[in-house]
Amino acid sequence: MFAKTKSKAEPKIEYYLRSLTLHIIRQNYKIESENAAKTKLSYEDYLLRLVEQEVLSKIDRSINRRIQIAGFPQLKRLEEFDFSYQPQLDEKLILELAKLNFLSEAKNIIFLGPPGVGKTHLAISIGIIACQMRKRVMFYSTQQLTQTLVASEVSGNLSTLLDNLSRLDLLIIDELGYLELSKKTASLFFQLVAKRYEKGSMIITSNKPFEEWGQIFQDDVVASAILDRLLHHSYPFLIQGKSFRMKNLLNK
Repeated sequence: MFAKTKSKAEPKIEYYLRSLTLHIIRQNYKIESENAAKTKLSYEDYLLRLVEQEVLSKIDRSINRRIQIAGFPQLKRLEEFDFSYQPQLDEKLILELAKLNFLSEAKNIIFLGPPGVGKTHLAISIGIIACQMRKRVMFYSTQQLTQTLVASEVSGNLSTLLDNLSRLDLLIIDELGYLELSKKTASLFFQLVAKRYEKGSMIITSNKPFEEWGQIFQDDVVASAILDRLLHHSYPFLIQGKSFRMKNLLNK
């Protein structure tokens, strides 16, 4: 069915496939044609195999690109999280949230607890799942985010930045509470939360209980306004277990 000898059409095929950036088809079409000849595969099935390989490759590249754009500081998978070490954590609910229905409902997830209990791990792992489902995701530490907001205000681009951040499917803000915010950055943080309110989901990790957020923002009124919007549609988790970092240190 498919000739094994070199065809006069081969240079043109190579040229067209390269021009269309169909790199996987260009890489595989000759091998697949030989396999098709041996197995008596139809022309349609041969073409289907090539197209499927190209599409799957592009999907993989798209997912990897989304993960890269998201800016995760490291890659953490949900299946790597040791729920047995944090038995008070609602594993069933976490796994349900990993199905991402909360995104369509514009609900938030808030992980509270001391350092090392897995807050960032959970936030990243849900973020990666969202990337795999072709969602628009960004990860910021609180310091990175506030610095970006301040720089955008100074340059006159704050409105554009807030619009861009409001269009994300998921915005992850890590380490809220490790550093106190200035009045200016607290105000900018509030503007961001207000912009995303009931429009897009956020995952926030913090080492401070809600009653201490007034200290973070140096203003009880601003903290209350932020919490009011974040908690209205949310899944709050208080993780009070042992530190994974200490566990890993002791196991060395």
